[in-house]
Amino acid sequence: MTTTSSTTNTSSLLSSVLANSKTSSSSATSSGATTSGSTSSLGKNDFLKLLVTQLNNQNPLNPQDNTEFVAQLAQFSSVESLQNLNTSVDSILSNYSSSQALQASSLVGRAVIAEGSTSVVNTATGMSGSVVLPSSGSNLSVGVYNSAGSLVDTIPLDATSAGSHSFSWDGKDSDGNTLASGTYTFKATAAIGGTSTALATYLPNTVSSVTLGTSGSDMTLNLADGTSVALANVKTIGQ
Repeated sequence: MTTTSSTTNTSSLLSSVLANSKTSSSSATSSGATTSGSTSSLGKNDFLKLLVTQLNNQNPLNPQDNTEFVAQLAQFSSVESLQNLNTSVDSILSNYSSSQALQASSLVGRAVIAEGSTSVVNTATGMSGSVVLPSSGSNLSVGVYNSAGSLVDTIPLDATSAGSHSFSWDGKDSDGNTLASGTYTFKATAAIGGTSTALATYLPNTVSSVTLGTSGSDMTLNLADGTSVALANVKTIGQ
């Protein structure tokens, strides 16, 4: 009879704890809450209540085995450790977000070099970039196009070996006339294996704003030419 009472009391408490947990989860969901504290899983306090109830209602003629009791204590300790670990991870993510904010404030207004095809050019000073040749080739050149899509200049390069090769543009068209400052497109091509191939270019741009990442993701740099690039894809950060 005592064993039956113990089982009934423990089962009743378990049902009550589960019901309360589900009710809390449903309330949080309906109110739009998304915090980690609203969950249908049992916490360490719930497990402790179950353990104490089990001990209070065990059969004195057939008490709980010591090995089983130690195993339950170990499980309780594991639950507490996992919850503490979750708290630590949340704290680390919070610190990482603060670090991202500090990085963002220091990057606005800075010049960066990243893979892209457009750049805001001050034609009075010109600009420099680089092009990547994946394998040996010939007839390497960079075409410069204005905002209307018209070719205004072609920059020939003598490089034929694989690798990164620098180029510069003086801000003038093919006739030697200085053009207006603004956004220009650079398209690099080379003959590789007898086939004309488009190549990746790395161009300078100024960071106009920064979009912070969420859930630990990388931040995005919004550039002056209207494009965006992930911080991880930036090759060089200048002054």
